[in-house]
Amino acid sequence: MESKRHGTDRGKRKALEKAWNGCRQGYKSGNGGMRMPYIKCENLILGYEGTPVAENISFMVDKGDYLCIVGENGAGKSTLMKTLLGLTPLMGGSITYGDGLKAHEIGYLPQQTFVQKDFPASVWEIVLSGTLPKCGRRPFFHKEQKQLAEENMKRMDIWDLKKECYRNLSGGQQQRVLLARALCASSRLLVLDEPVTGLDPKVTAEFYQLIEDLNKEGLTIIMVSHDIRAAVKYASHILHVEKEKSFIGTTKEYVKSDFWKELGGDLA
Repeated sequence: MESKRHGTDRGKRKALEKAWNGCRQGYKSGNGGMRMPYIKCENLILGYEGTPVAENISFMVDKGDYLCIVGENGAGKSTLMKTLLGLTPLMGGSITYGDGLKAHEIGYLPQQTFVQKDFPASVWEIVLSGTLPKCGRRPFFHKEQKQLAEENMKRMDIWDLKKECYRNLSGGQQQRVLLARALCASSRLLVLDEPVTGLDPKVTAEFYQLIEDLNKEGLTIIMVSHDIRAAVKYASHILHVEKEKSFIGTTKEYVKSDFWKELGGDLA
């Protein structure tokens, strides 16, 4: 079962074929066949308020992948995330959701704003709100939703903070709360937009390890990051977006690419 979104402009066929062929090379299964992806993006044109910021972007995300999206500021990384989630209109190309996945079923951890960091709600209330899509038309949270919230809070080691006010927590604790909330929304695919911004090095390392553990448990990850070296260390696939060109492939392919060489090609 697939659901599909189209933009208003399909773009140029040659650009699509070139980008899509590169995408296919990066996402072959171990036995040489093609896998059914969770998300397939073809020749995307991204932008907002009618102004394109990135074009000719094609890639796939399969079950169990850990895809990091990297690139320069203003290249459209966050716009891409919001477009995948249906929060920003697609200007061109198409997005296909496979395996029954729908945009509203994706867990999302956005960049935090100052207002969000100062939100006057309890940890329990924020995490529980992640189960809202599962409530349907019911006006109240039921036992199943409360149990799911509890499980994910314990999973993120924040159960003891359930009565605390969110705005009184440290940056690392706040991110764990938001991650637990996102996990309540989806147990299949998690999207994170610059999740370690503003965190100190120790907490950043702990958070990266936490995401890696979730991926090893079977959760598919898509993460925007400015930390390219961390992306290479943890991700299985890299999407490097620039205004004029982009790369999609496995991490092993990325470290052999011109994109990596231009960065110095050093993991130290």
